[in-house]
Amino acid sequence: MNVALGMPPLPPPVLAPRRPSRKIRVGKVEVGGDAPVSVQSMTTTPTTDINATLQQIAELTAAGCDIVRVAVPSADDAEALPIIAKKSQIPVIADIHFQPKYVFAAIDAGCAAVRVNPGNIKKFDDKVGEIAKAAKDAGISLRIGVNAGSLDPRLLQKYGKATPEALVESAVWEASLFEEHDFHDFKISVKHNDPVVMVRAYELLAERGDWPLHLGVTEAGPAFQGTIKSATAFGALLSKGIGDTIRVSLSAPPVEEVKVGNQILQSLNLRPRKLEIVSCPSCGRAQVDVYTLADRVTAGLEGMEVPLRVAVMGCVVNGPGEAREADLGVASGNGKGQIFVKGEVVKTVPESEIVETLIEEAMRIAESMDAGDGGPVVTVA
Repeated sequence: MNVALGMPPLPPPVLAPRRPSRKIRVGKVEVGGDAPVSVQSMTTTPTTDINATLQQIAELTAAGCDIVRVAVPSADDAEALPIIAKKSQIPVIADIHFQPKYVFAAIDAGCAAVRVNPGNIKKFDDKVGEIAKAAKDAGISLRIGVNAGSLDPRLLQKYGKATPEALVESAVWEASLFEEHDFHDFKISVKHNDPVVMVRAYELLAERGDWPLHLGVTEAGPAFQGTIKSATAFGALLSKGIGDTIRVSLSAPPVEEVKVGNQILQSLNLRPRKLEIVSCPSCGRAQVDVYTLADRVTAGLEGMEVPLRVAVMGCVVNGPGEAREADLGVASGNGKGQIFVKGEVVKTVPESEIVETLIEEAMRIAESMDAGDGGPVVTVA
């Protein structure tokens, strides 16, 4: 059966317009303004191990990372930066703490940006003018990274702990110092490990100026907990238009951070959707093993880059409706599955052939899209 394929002519809806913010550049990536929300991560390799660091950056790039940060805690790390910055496929940010001299080393090394933490850099306020001039001369941007765990002692004494107000006061104060030196190419983060505190801090900060904002829940935890925390916090802010670039912080391989970050943006229609599996949680009505079916379809379509929504359903209550709404779908029951493409039943197959048939249909659709014919969303229901 010939079924018309193609993406909808209008852009997908979003929950709120983006907050107006100043646009800066991190190497080739624009941040803020009308630029897409970008995804960042951080390498876990020793920066001194140049080959391992570049290999991890390549893996992050392949996973959809836009910007990568590397740690620079020592002179040996700083010495590795020129090669890493030159050979990385995506912009490299140097992460600086404690020693301001490494800020200048990172700038000289050709890094696309430098992250500075005002709370733990020695005599940071006295170095702002020098840092601003060096960054301006090199044409690079900065991130003022305020963290709850390393807040300026003066503010901890004033507020008693890392409250949203304390985080924002720190960020606004440091921003004003750079602006006094006519330097404006920076973004700000005010990270906290509590999503509620973090969300409130960014809401307050968004009201104070038009700086581009880097979102993050710091020390979010292991993969499951950290994903929930980050999705909750980012969803609350991005749904209001707040946030220009994000980093999901997980106690997990950094590629997993990128996958979660991209999925959050795709779920909010802030990044084009790729493969999406829609599947039911199963229940007593299910007439097939939905868990296994969904897992096998997901594994079979891993790596697919075209925007397909696949819904995997296990009964006749919601299955046919979900399958009709998807680009590609299957409604399962009574030992067989009806295969839908763009709302039309194209074939009925035995239960044992559902996965194979879905993968074949998905590949056919992907080929048509690669050939310039447009393409559907895939639903397995």
